[in-house]
Amino acid sequence: MEVLEEDEEYNWREVRLPSMTRIEPEPELEREKGERRRGRDILIAIDHGPNSKHAFDWALIHLCRLADTIHLVHAVSSVQNTVVYETSQQLLEKLAVEALQVAMVSTVARIVEGDAGKIICKEAVRLKPAAVVMGTRGRGLVQSFLQGSASEYCFHHCKVAPVIIVPGKEAGDESLI
Repeated sequence: MEVLEEDEEYNWREVRLPSMTRIEPEPELEREKGERRRGRDILIAIDHGPNSKHAFDWALIHLCRLADTIHLVHAVSSVQNTVVYETSQQLLEKLAVEALQVAMVSTVARIVEGDAGKIICKEAVRLKPAAVVMGTRGRGLVQSFLQGSASEYCFHHCKVAPVIIVPGKEAGDESLI
């Protein structure tokens, strides 16, 4: 995989999520008011696979706090293809509703055109999140090396935030869902 150059442009489309209002409790202490109360940005890479959904669920349960904003990023082959865009939009809308219901966090979603690993790293540079969360298919070392792996690429190339790679369900963590 090649590293995406700093000045290289890429195509993307913002996803308009259903208007959802998050109910935030009043801060109990004076020091919790104002800018200090601002939450973190957490980038979650999403695709249509079960391991991606498992990583999303893991992030909601173990990582997200009330004031956080999660940024869902979905890499596709073409943002101009309406079938691909609409299918991806439905997935991201469903996950945004779930994030609000489970963890009461706000969600921003973006569908981006290009290679998943490069796009996730580029979005991490743009957002400067507290963490990048993504799933893995659980392929072996040789298979990942030969076919390439978005999670492996991000682990080695994403320098602005820690990359959390959540193993798939078959890796042993059945108790989350």
